[in-house]
Amino acid sequence: MTGTERGARRERRVVITGMGAVTPVGNDVPTSWSALLAGTSGGGPITHFDATEDFPTRVACEVKDFDASHVIDAKEIRRYDRFAQFGLVASGEALAQAGMPDGPGDVVDADRFGVIFGSGIGGINTFETQHRIMLERGPRRVSPFFVPMFIPDIAAGLISIRFGARGPNYATVSACASSAHAIGDAFRVVARGDADVMLAGGAEATITPMTVAGFAAMKAMTTRNDEPETASRPFDATRDGFVIGEGSGALVLEALEHALARGATIYGEVVGYGATGDAYHITSPPPEHLGAQEAMRRALADGGIDAMEVDYVNAHGTSTPVNDEHETIAVKAVLGDRAREIVVGSTKSMTGHLLGASGAVEAIVCAQTMLEGRIPPTINFTTPDPTCDLEYAHGGMMERDVKVALSNSFGFGGHNACLALRRWDGS
Repeated sequence: MTGTERGARRERRVVITGMGAVTPVGNDVPTSWSALLAGTSGGGPITHFDATEDFPTRVACEVKDFDASHVIDAKEIRRYDRFAQFGLVASGEALAQAGMPDGPGDVVDADRFGVIFGSGIGGINTFETQHRIMLERGPRRVSPFFVPMFIPDIAAGLISIRFGARGPNYATVSACASSAHAIGDAFRVVARGDADVMLAGGAEATITPMTVAGFAAMKAMTTRNDEPETASRPFDATRDGFVIGEGSGALVLEALEHALARGATIYGEVVGYGATGDAYHITSPPPEHLGAQEAMRRALADGGIDAMEVDYVNAHGTSTPVNDEHETIAVKAVLGDRAREIVVGSTKSMTGHLLGASGAVEAIVCAQTMLEGRIPPTINFTTPDPTCDLEYAHGGMMERDVKVALSNSFGFGGHNACLALRRWDGS
């Protein structure tokens, strides 16, 4: 079956009618987007805990000046882990942009409004805090809110409760592909008619002692502690590991006919989704990143898109030696000659790696890029790498006519997801 035939069989087209974000460079979409276009780094020394010299990595991309009180009642905030607070704030922004600031109301049937929201790790800060309390003060002092605060699906549940979404509701947990899978699954739910509107995305808040120590022990994180703003350097020959970040991204996905009927503003269209497993290794990609290749091919086929139509790829681009090299190989294998004509950028150079929230934030970047024709730079380039030989926008923001964009997300365990988005032209 060809991609065009598969696309023709889909019952409904799915468009983006709202976007929200909390990132290390801004606590909403407009602020984050402006910072990304300007090449602003979100990197700095870790402040969430005392990262002494015992920690090989002491840098991170933290969310600054965060306040959830406009979305969450002040009495409730202490009962929500930081990752869930991020998710609620991003979701609130996305729904407000979609014309549903308080939930479905008269805009959409609440039974046909759902939430799929991912997180790779969930409430790890709550877990660490409560575990320490149990060890120091005993099991009777563990908070009764411990379990509902740390389970990864709680963000999806809280968003559903806060905004009255009674449709399909669950979480995706696939490490760094979590929110890309959430968007892909929500796209499928709307396309097949199981809901009219879905709030999809992900949230992560993992800048904690155990998480940083664990990733550092794996040698996955940078040790460029004296240069936190330039530590994340995807596709550069001197890259030495990722910089951990935190935040959330949320998108409102809606059936086209439903959006048009209510006069919603459309910010883009999700047209394809590819998901694969490497079946290879718990952390490393297979040679030439064959699983990523197949995910991209499936996303293109799903949307009936030819490789020569692709204008931009928001790469997974983690700033780790192996990932960046193998992703470059995969993009060239899938797009052929087109790979050398487009920009393959990594906004993780500025946000750091938001783990399970990355895919949603980067899907928003793709949508904004198509709307404005401006591609954020991949900053911190100092030394060319002959194995990473594509155009990564190292010189600064680039103006390009972008009609079709791909967003790649790959997770530990061999989880691969690719989203294909198309610019909305009113047709």
